[in-house]
Amino acid sequence: MAQFDALRATGVTGERAAQIDEGLRAHMNKVYGTMSVGMLITFAAAWAISGLSVTSDPSQAVVQLGNGTLLTSLGAAIYTSPLRWALMFAPLLFVFGFAASINRLSAATAQVVFYAFAAVMGVSISSIFIVFTGMSIASTFLVTAIAFASLSLWGYVTKKDLSGWGTFLFMGVIGLIVASLVNIFFFGGAFAQPIAFIGVLLFAGLTAYDTQNIKNTYLEHAVHGDQEWLGKAAIMGALNLYLDFINMFMFLLQLLGNRE
Repeated sequence: MAQFDALRATGVTGERAAQIDEGLRAHMNKVYGTMSVGMLITFAAAWAISGLSVTSDPSQAVVQLGNGTLLTSLGAAIYTSPLRWALMFAPLLFVFGFAASINRLSAATAQVVFYAFAAVMGVSISSIFIVFTGMSIASTFLVTAIAFASLSLWGYVTKKDLSGWGTFLFMGVIGLIVASLVNIFFFGGAFAQPIAFIGVLLFAGLTAYDTQNIKNTYLEHAVHGDQEWLGKAAIMGALNLYLDFINMFMFLLQLLGNRE
């Protein structure tokens, strides 16, 4: 294996190199496993909140949306009141806070915080079950899963150094956030389609970049055997790939989704 050869080249040989190589596979499995649980929590929370937010009984409705959907008091609070702006930005603030405090948390606590973040994200994106048809959500999720798996696999096995992509992709995401906010507040969403297309490309690149970075970070630190640090690194890796998947899915939904 390429990573096994790389370890031997740095002076780590024999049984220890084999242990690190095996540890890498376990590390990546933990990353993907944690990410998958986070995804399950997100979509379960989104589905549950959307279900509690709509009603077919006019006597229980507080607000009727343009597409005819009847909202309960919970739905009105989440989707039509100023609270919707707090829910929109809550995941972003949560991520920044989590990243800033990760070194002060134990690996177990960091995992709990990640799952809490996944639940918050579920509430934030729950409107997809009101805006888009269930079939288009399912088909877009499948397309995203296939694309994500392919890109992540390529990022893991490629010999191409993707580290140079980091700055470009990071600046691209910052620009994407700014463009999205400007589009919402000043153009009423008129440029949603081109922004979504750019978003898909950016997070496709980030999927490959983050996967390689997770792998390389493990190989650089595994020789020290700090299991607590590696545990937290797995959580952060899961968070990065989770964000890549969620954002790619949301942008693809803008492009491919059929509205109710």
